[in-house]
Amino acid sequence: MGSLPESEPQSSHGKPPGIRFIEYIKQSKLSYKTHQVIVLIVTFLAYTSYHAARKTTSVVKSTLDPQSSPSELGLKFFSWRVIYRDETAIGGGLSWKLGDGWFPFNRPDGTSLLGELDVAFLSVYALGMYFSGHLGDRMNLRIFLTVGMIGTGVFTSLFGVGYWANVHNFYYYLIAQMLAGLFQSTGWPSVVAVVGNWCGKKKRGLIMGIWNAHTSVGNITGSLVAAALLRYGWGWSFVAPGLLIAFIGIVVFLLLPVSPESVGADKNEDEMSSPRKPGEETREPLLNSGTELKEEAVGFLEAWKIPGVASFALCLFFAKLVAYTFLYWLPFYISHTAIEGKYLSSETAGNLSTLFDVGGVVGGILAGHISDRLDARAITAASFMYCAIPALFFYRSYGQLSLTMNIALMFITGMFVNGPYALITTAVSADLGTHSSLKGNSRALATVTAIIDGTGSVGAAIGPLLTGYISSKSWSAVFTMLMGAALIAGLLLTQLVVAEVAAKISESRSQERLTTRSSELNV
Repeated sequence: MGSLPESEPQSSHGKPPGIRFIEYIKQSKLSYKTHQVIVLIVTFLAYTSYHAARKTTSVVKSTLDPQSSPSELGLKFFSWRVIYRDETAIGGGLSWKLGDGWFPFNRPDGTSLLGELDVAFLSVYALGMYFSGHLGDRMNLRIFLTVGMIGTGVFTSLFGVGYWANVHNFYYYLIAQMLAGLFQSTGWPSVVAVVGNWCGKKKRGLIMGIWNAHTSVGNITGSLVAAALLRYGWGWSFVAPGLLIAFIGIVVFLLLPVSPESVGADKNEDEMSSPRKPGEETREPLLNSGTELKEEAVGFLEAWKIPGVASFALCLFFAKLVAYTFLYWLPFYISHTAIEGKYLSSETAGNLSTLFDVGGVVGGILAGHISDRLDARAITAASFMYCAIPALFFYRSYGQLSLTMNIALMFITGMFVNGPYALITTAVSADLGTHSSLKGNSRALATVTAIIDGTGSVGAAIGPLLTGYISSKSWSAVFTMLMGAALIAGLLLTQLVVAEVAAKISESRSQERLTTRSSELNV
């Protein structure tokens, strides 16, 4: 990929208007710690709104397609009433009420059409991610993120406008989803790069594990809002999250400081509270002095060669395949699966599915904390992926026995599925984006993050697409696919796991030798 003309250093962009206003009111500069807090809060809200907008489709699925091939899905006692398009009506329209479905998604092939919407969104999202990372390292991330959020809000809302405009053309919804996916691709590389600019490696796993709760909080918010608004017309389930992300995009423009250099923040106090070990200065290039020479952004192919990037990117391919299948299909699966012999409504299924994301919050924090304590990202990620396999098996086999069992197993599954996903997309991406092989070059974070998450997003596109087709025959086959993907994800980290274990053994032996020598000297 060719290089773009280099932009001016971040410091030339000046302070965000909101920061200047706050400092004018206070009559003093904000401290480094205050800027860090603002960064964590604003980026948390930003990506919460991204996922809230993204989650809507999964909740509305069972409303657009309330009954998909009942004989194939085994829903013999399912009571949804399906209304097909009345070609004799004026303009080919139909009157809609909850339970009717929406043409063309209430046709026998409606489930497949919904799967195609998912893959269209995620395919454009994955492709756009590579370009977004390349651009993000060369542009003002605050402006870049703002444009992405407002664009996402516009096209998410336009999907919902199809309800009031009585649009029944599949390609209208397909194009709206694709454009929403394109603008959504600006989000993740931007927020990880900004947080990486402000946070050093010390306790990065725990801090970013807690911060990464925005993914699950966004999913929960999107589920609750979309489910609550269904009764007023499914269009509101898209428009409300669309307006929310556009509004927070304006907040990002007003308040987000991209880097310490861009606001002239004093970094000494942070460095004093987190002293470096000898030889570690090149691992923290984003916290270096702003007086250094201007750096060139790392190229796309060069970023792939950073040790560990390819392994974690391919691992995330399969990890996100599992995670995004749940993101897009869990409410649909719950509403189409009898729990204690009863089928839940779309609204109830949407609300219940949030417990998967609650488990995801716990899993992300645990994975980050454990990886910090062990100083072993690969071991932690692989262990969680292996644990996800029995969790998926038990949820499919025993989740329908009772509501309590379903909730408990859903929570556990969310913890093991989202834990490694959260770890790889946050702390691992930030670690690799500041790898020692870059020799202090700070302008690789967005590119590395985009490569890892972009590759993962290809898997995220494939999972929901396959589920759309496989689920019409057997949900057990879907879970078999997910367990296989989790196994491959863990195996792809084998080389890195072996390297980390060898390093731990070597470190332990060195420590033992030092202890032995110390004892001999004392004697």
